[in-house]
Amino acid sequence: MAFYITGDCHGEFDKVKAFCKYHDTDKNDYMIILGDAGVNYFLDKTDRKLKRQLSKLPVRFLMVHGNHEARPYEIPSYREGEWHGGHVYYEEEYPDLLFAKDGEIYDFDGKRGIVIGGAYSVDKEFRIRSGMPWYASEQPSPEIKAHVEEQLEKCGWTVDYVLSHTCPRHLEPTDLFLNFIEQDRVDKTTENWMSELHGKLTYEKWYFGHFHGERVYNSAEMLYNTIKELEKL
Repeated sequence: MAFYITGDCHGEFDKVKAFCKYHDTDKNDYMIILGDAGVNYFLDKTDRKLKRQLSKLPVRFLMVHGNHEARPYEIPSYREGEWHGGHVYYEEEYPDLLFAKDGEIYDFDGKRGIVIGGAYSVDKEFRIRSGMPWYASEQPSPEIKAHVEEQLEKCGWTVDYVLSHTCPRHLEPTDLFLNFIEQDRVDKTTENWMSELHGKLTYEKWYFGHFHGERVYNSAEMLYNTIKELEKL
């Protein structure tokens, strides 16, 4: 069993298909998507077609919640089950496509990793005006935040991995911000909250996506197109 990790896909999984073929993966392996997989974006036959295609790949998926997809618990076909010491969401028709539950701490081959999904959509107004899907629950709710903090309290605020969609405010790649977006209108409450968590938390590696770029920090990494094996700590 191997755990691989990559950034946003937005419904395009060519990089995953090529990686699986080149690395000869199988259904014992997992591909972690750091949000915006795009699997529950349209909530219609387009999503179902994509799910059928992904289910045929020689790998299973663990997907973090992003800001371009509905939350699984808002979709009637999803059930909640257990996976590697935590809870996940799944559909019986697509059991290889798992969605992480925010705040759950999973066992990754003996290492503990907490998942914290969600972010604000800078394209929110455009999507609403254009009639494209936008989900009001994209950011962590007070209840989700409370669950995350309760879980961290239980483990003494110490984990090996943090797997999130966005990142603590001080890690934001400001050079990648879209220059036509007025930043004073961007809601930073999730990033600010994550910075508060960061100040209390002991961890080895924090992985995140969201910003459509690649960057390596001292103890964090932003992923987009790159696929790598979850670091052996």
